Amino acid sequence: MLGNYLPILIFIFVTLAMGSVFIILGKILGPSRPDAEKNSPYECGFEAFEDSRMKFDVRYYLVAILFIIFDLEIAFMFPWAIVLDQIGTFGLLAMALFLGVLVIGFIFEWKRGALEWE
Repeated sequence: MLGNYLPILIFIFVTLAMGSVFIILGKILGPSRPDAEKNSPYECGFEAFEDSRMKFDVRYYLVAILFIIFDLEIAFMFPWAIVLDQIGTFGLLAMALFLGVLVIGFIFEWKRGALEWE
């Protein structure tokens, strides 16, 4: 039983070894010419003017969650489209129900103003 995992363990070991070798070679052979300008913090090409630990507005997280939801919707549609001829009408109706629930949720969020940005 454990013999089935041996190729995976070998793969993990070889990957870690190669990654470590490449990182060490990069540190040893790579040029290192730091100066004050290269090591200075930057934000879009100019000095930061606020604390980097400021709180984000909760609307940012709402938009991010909505993006993840609709991104996952697309991820579910690819395998569904591939096997649509095998699952037939039931699969079509199930996906229509799934998309309907997501559209209703999207309309609800739109009406609540989650997509409004000031």
